[in-house]
Amino acid sequence: MEERVSEMVESKQTYDVVVIGGTPGGIAAAIAAARHGRSIALVERNAHLGGMSTSGLGKSDIEHREVIGGLFLEFIGRIRDHYVDQLGEDSEAYTLCREGYYFEPYLAEQVFLEILSELPSITILTQHQLQSATAENQRVQSVQLLARETGEEFVISASAFVDATYEGDLLAAAGADYRLGREGRSEFGEPHAGAIYFDYQNGKILPRSTGEADDSLPAYTYRLCLSSDSSNGVPLKEPPAGYDRNVYLGYLTDLEEGRLSAPKVFKDGWGYYPEHFDTLVRALSVTDLPNGKVDANINPRPLAFPFGEENAKYIQADWPQRDEIALRHRHLTLGLLWFLQNDEAVPARQREMARKYQLPADEFTDNGHFPWQLYVREGRRLIGEVTLTERDVTVTEESPVTPEYKDTIAVGEFPIDSFPVRKKQPGDDVVLEGYLGMLAHITRPYQIPYRVTIPREVEGLIVPVAVSATHVAFSSIRMEPTWMALGHAAGLAAHLSIENETNLRDVSIDQLRGMLQAEGQVLSYREAVSR
Repeated sequence: MEERVSEMVESKQTYDVVVIGGTPGGIAAAIAAARHGRSIALVERNAHLGGMSTSGLGKSDIEHREVIGGLFLEFIGRIRDHYVDQLGEDSEAYTLCREGYYFEPYLAEQVFLEILSELPSITILTQHQLQSATAENQRVQSVQLLARETGEEFVISASAFVDATYEGDLLAAAGADYRLGREGRSEFGEPHAGAIYFDYQNGKILPRSTGEADDSLPAYTYRLCLSSDSSNGVPLKEPPAGYDRNVYLGYLTDLEEGRLSAPKVFKDGWGYYPEHFDTLVRALSVTDLPNGKVDANINPRPLAFPFGEENAKYIQADWPQRDEIALRHRHLTLGLLWFLQNDEAVPARQREMARKYQLPADEFTDNGHFPWQLYVREGRRLIGEVTLTERDVTVTEESPVTPEYKDTIAVGEFPIDSFPVRKKQPGDDVVLEGYLGMLAHITRPYQIPYRVTIPREVEGLIVPVAVSATHVAFSSIRMEPTWMALGHAAGLAAHLSIENETNLRDVSIDQLRGMLQAEGQVLSYREAVSR
């Protein structure tokens, strides 16, 4: 793979399509365009492709499988086939993959690379960092990249560009307008917008909510893959640099006051592990994966959750500053594990329970067995030709169905879910500010129109990840299966714009939708459930 990359970089600096961001959405865009004969440069700053899906997020966040199709369905289908061959379809171990929807990070990366290897027109440029973009007459012409291993800078051009970064870096470099932070409640008439205290147990907005706009972002964390198999575990031998146990002592109060108890409504797939209820291990939300591993999210419901505000400067920072912020998050995460496993304030039985989970010896082997991708839940959001709002993704008594669009290219379906934006404030005794915890009572499957991926003025650019949506709506869209569906559409749109010599905003929607449906994409929830 490395030889193929270096040879092609030297021989070719112009492509049909350049995809910035080796996230699942970016990979989907590259695959979709390449399968129609396009030459692709797939650019990723990290040493690995796959974003969160190959860096700890092994539990596919999906509520309605009936709307899953296209390239994500192919991806999990190949994962399923690998587990069938490895474990046997009738084995108890195989059931943990849930037909391919739950997976180990290394296998997700293996499957992505397997698909990409079948498409020689894709040049993979890992460890290449976007430096800048050049636009003429408001059309993106080229991007400047830095090869991080050699320090070489070079320019590549294309007919179409895809911003598939979590941060929205290319759209910003190209001069497209964007939002950053939370809209106020009044801007789009969204009940859950702006500064908010949301009682997640009872589904109610609390009186201290102001609904005011600000530049706050949902907390970032790392999504952990941990091993419960001692033969495949790497125990922590010491706390991380800068460890301060006082950061985590508030979890003892959370335990005492019941915030680490069982949820009021128990729903399979939401990261609940009954053995951990009413223990400090409930600081993690654990889900079993195949081969003695777990997906471990950081539970945002305790008031001691330490990650709020730590990402405040991340999006607008340069990469050295971003790396420092990411390292701070890594240390906070390892510090939490160390605290749970070793601090004498943690009851001995609970320490023993926490020590069951170790860093996995066979994952992230070039990064200290720790995930390499910071969980950037929300960054910049494009200001596109249309903006999706809370109204588009929810239902009320007055509006019992979600809207339909003639230019629908994907279906979103996950409940609005946003991590806290602030640490514990004076007077906080129920929930941290900004947490919108699984608004399944109002979120329903919804159509996503093509226009949310198209900048208002910049040409030659399509944005399937940092799409045009309010903070509240984006809190539902921001799932890898949805981003892969949007990436699939973006790759086909890039192909059609070249094929028909049109701007991306002028691509034939009927032709695009026809191709998506032919390739297995689901474009209507109502049609999906009526089959």
